[in-house]
Amino acid sequence: MSSHYEAPIREPLVTGEKTYHDISVEVGAPVLGRANKTWYIVFTLALIAFLWGLGCIIYTVSTGIGVWGLNKTIGWAWDITNFVWWVGIGHAGTLISAVLLLFRQKWRMAVNRSAEAMTIFAVVQAGLFPIIHMGRPWLAYWVLPIPNQFGSLWVNFNSPLLWDVFAISTYLSVSLVFWWTGLLPDFAMLRDRTTNEFQKKIYGILSFGWSGRVKDWQRFEEVSLVLAGLATPLVLSVHTIVSFDFATSVVPGWHSTIFPPYFVAGAIFSGFAMVQTLLIIMRKVVNLQDYITLLHIEYMNKVILLTGGIVSVAYITEFFIGWYSGTSYENYTYLSFGAATGPYAWAFWALIICNFVVPLTLWVKKLRRNILWTFIVALVINIGMWFERFDIIVIDLSKGRTPSSWAMFSPTFVDIGVFIGTIGFFFVLFLLYARTFPVIAQAEVKTILKSSGEYYKNLRAKHGDDVPHHAESDPTAKEPEANVKDSDAFMGSTSSEGSSHEATVNADALNLTDTQKDQLDAMLARIGTYNPQTEKSDDLQKLDGVGPVLEQHLHQVGIYKYDQISKLTKEDYELLDEVIENFPIATNRGDWNVQATELKNK
Repeated sequence: MSSHYEAPIREPLVTGEKTYHDISVEVGAPVLGRANKTWYIVFTLALIAFLWGLGCIIYTVSTGIGVWGLNKTIGWAWDITNFVWWVGIGHAGTLISAVLLLFRQKWRMAVNRSAEAMTIFAVVQAGLFPIIHMGRPWLAYWVLPIPNQFGSLWVNFNSPLLWDVFAISTYLSVSLVFWWTGLLPDFAMLRDRTTNEFQKKIYGILSFGWSGRVKDWQRFEEVSLVLAGLATPLVLSVHTIVSFDFATSVVPGWHSTIFPPYFVAGAIFSGFAMVQTLLIIMRKVVNLQDYITLLHIEYMNKVILLTGGIVSVAYITEFFIGWYSGTSYENYTYLSFGAATGPYAWAFWALIICNFVVPLTLWVKKLRRNILWTFIVALVINIGMWFERFDIIVIDLSKGRTPSSWAMFSPTFVDIGVFIGTIGFFFVLFLLYARTFPVIAQAEVKTILKSSGEYYKNLRAKHGDDVPHHAESDPTAKEPEANVKDSDAFMGSTSSEGSSHEATVNADALNLTDTQKDQLDAMLARIGTYNPQTEKSDDLQKLDGVGPVLEQHLHQVGIYKYDQISKLTKEDYELLDEVIENFPIATNRGDWNVQATELKNK
């Protein structure tokens, strides 16, 4: 058995009769095509929530943060709860992509792009709350270590709050570069497939000149691994520093050495739940059920089970230490008997039910592979992790060491509105991103198509593992071309000596069957051949839908001149679609015959 083949017992990661061309078309469709009704419905709901929250933010900034439910005792309440919640959600995205890349997990291919985008948009939401909390957000630059222009004011380098700024900004920067690097092959695919000149220019700029050469792929792999190696420890360090905001204080319930690993595990737990929520929504909104399959969802649920177990152990440890210490101050921390029976009991039990009880249902395989139940569990976990942050902050602050300062916190409509607004803003950004950038890493999915695609697994089940047994029956038996051949390969024959096939066809580069070679010979005999000794090739990129890569492929089948293209028939286009990867469909290429005739007569 070839080393890149999967065992037949493994479920396919790409379902349906997918070819390389199908992947390009279907992944590019949400970007190059029109949005469906589902997208507009979800986007409208998200936009309404965002506008409501924006109004609450404007009201807060113009009036003052006194409109929030803050009081003297509980100064960190709703806003910092939301800040920690959003930072936690942002962790799993880069972790999924980086760690799974380092471990070469194939199921990463369909989920990493959404996870990385989630990281960036979640960190943006998290950054809003400390800025608004300042009361004067237009003076936010005062927190930066800039030269002292304000008398004795200077940042406190001993404060974990300052290191929050450093850690989160570093994490955001690395995540942005990691996300953008992975998008380069997809930008190039959109550049070559679109017929809109403006889009072609924009995606050409965004792709940084990607041409699909071996050198491009080599650098892509090297940079991706380096960034993954940098991002993985960042995932651990960022939320560790966030936990220091609490752990370095002397507040009962906060002053705990378990907080760093506990916060990291909780962040991954909530982040994976949010990725699961997004994947289930996006596979429906952009019709990618064949690429984000039940198997992907089950794998994600298994990780949720693992991280949920770690968080549950931390809960039990915290509760036990609070009881075993015998200290009265510890009897009203967020995980204690006092919290379970006091005025915030509803928040305590919401935490336990959402984060401990409900996730246990995922041990049942039938429920773990149920889309609707998985979606419900993911939402419940996100709610539960918000309650965890709320309990840690509000319950621990509500009853301190001096009874005279005890107080209760109740959020106002402005608190709730700002939070709902950030959720709407998050989904607005994500839905716009899905209409602008590919949600699936199409180039990476193609790398696992031969080993994990349902079509190919069925072929191997029928014909065995020896590729020649079924290559003739496989319309996509060619691998995706990723190397730009040198000029000799373009101009000369690469077939065996004595071959009667047309010399201008680079058959080896296209991995053609003998039948396809004969069909190309017949086509070139009718439309004419190109002689590099006496003729100059035309600029085929002037045709709609033709970019550098597609022009290269046209050269490989022997087409160099406008005159040749002007003579192509419907059958010729069908043949070209069969032998050329990412060949544009009729609506994307327009009428090449008319375009070529006009160009050759200029």
